[in-house]
Amino acid sequence: MTDATSWTTSADLREKVLHMWERGKFLSAGITGETLFPLPLSMRCPEPKAKSFGAVCDWIRELKDNSRSRKGFGYEIEWVDKNYREIGPNSLPKRALVPTESDALRLIDKEKEGRRFRELAEVTIGRFPTLAQWVSSRPFELLKHEKDWSRMLDVLAWFRDHPRAGLYLRQLAIPGVDSKFVEDRVQLFFQLLDVVLEPHDGPLTGRMAQKFAQRCGLRTEPSLIRFRALDSRIAIAGLSDLTIPASDFATLNIAARHIFITENKMNCLAFPDFPEAIVVFGKGVAAGLLHSASWMSERHIYYWGDIDTHGFDILDRLRARFPNVRSFLMNRETLLAHRSLWVREEAPCRTPLLRLDQDEQALFDDLVHDRLDEKVRLEQERISPTWWKKNLEAIKRLTRERMACLWAAPHCPPAQHDDESQKSLE
Repeated sequence: MTDATSWTTSADLREKVLHMWERGKFLSAGITGETLFPLPLSMRCPEPKAKSFGAVCDWIRELKDNSRSRKGFGYEIEWVDKNYREIGPNSLPKRALVPTESDALRLIDKEKEGRRFRELAEVTIGRFPTLAQWVSSRPFELLKHEKDWSRMLDVLAWFRDHPRAGLYLRQLAIPGVDSKFVEDRVQLFFQLLDVVLEPHDGPLTGRMAQKFAQRCGLRTEPSLIRFRALDSRIAIAGLSDLTIPASDFATLNIAARHIFITENKMNCLAFPDFPEAIVVFGKGVAAGLLHSASWMSERHIYYWGDIDTHGFDILDRLRARFPNVRSFLMNRETLLAHRSLWVREEAPCRTPLLRLDQDEQALFDDLVHDRLDEKVRLEQERISPTWWKKNLEAIKRLTRERMACLWAAPHCPPAQHDDESQKSLE
């Protein structure tokens, strides 16, 4: 190897040590007891020839000038004696060794960080021995949060001593810890407390804040459902626009024959009057919010989401609980009629969906495989009001025809036939 630019320099050796630091090897070894030192460092070395002897001497001089023997810290050089035909016997570097952790940290200017980590790790494991493995696997979390680490340990201690407090998060009275301290670090606290606390019984559900509350025995704000009565005859105490806890909605059993679910608030607010109907603001989590409202199973349910892969995913999950859900304006005709309003769906859902009907599945597949265009998305609020009001009128007409059929002939086949007719309009 005669190209001097490829020979290992002192900077290369320092970079090797720095890479090990960045992987957390030095810090975690102090916890696990893994033996790293003396640390061998491989080198790319030349094969001296008469014409390159000067360059080799310069290379050796640079290595020696930056070695432990000259600077008092860092790497030592292991030598090998060789006899060359052109230049005779010579000693050349074989590899480098970093004798101690202190040498390694001084070489990469991380002495302060290493010392601070040891202090934080000692205190942490002293108070919470079960965190030793967590600390060794995530050493830089301690350094990242070093200014707040003492308070974070106080929070862990409070939850350990009050495992089932039954309070809201902002009710916690921990000296030196303000009400948002835990909220701003909830994911990190979840990881730590999952180790510190006794195992939790049962699955944790919901978003991270809800999972954290369940894991730590805290109370959570109730999930809220906003809905509007689209017919004054079924308004509740004269109120047509209400927001109530999901648990209350589950027992409401409102006198509505039709339930429209829309994920967009503006659509919910702009929804026109409709006989014996309510519209529910799903907020993108309709399947979870409405799961306990078993009374909905006996109503005509229409789901109106974005025409994109995630819209169909929500429809699919909603049908897992309410198989009678029909999609509303989530069809190819609506999508193609609003081509100029298409936007990109940045992260499409590619999970197989098992509860779509044939037309919905075909459109979903086209969206997944970009057959119409790349990452097509039509947001529901972009659909022309004239378009969706026309479709609502079709549902009204079908409802009137069904009721007339029932009044005129009690044995007239109702629901299944009407469902097929209505589906063709959507």
